[in-house]
Amino acid sequence: MYQSATGYSSSLSNLSRISFATDNVFSDGVTTELATVTGNVTDGYTAALTVGISV
Repeated sequence: MYQSATGYSSSLSNLSRISFATDNVFSDGVTTELATVTGNVTDGYTAALTVGISV
């Protein structure tokens, strides 16, 4: 899941044991907590996230 990243080598062993299913933020589902990203490098990207507000 996680790739090698410069400067983060000491964290890779910990990060490799985490998944969305076991993470305490995303364990209830990623579809309502992650933005939808569209676009490309040339034209740019757009991120959209619907957020519910209780009033």
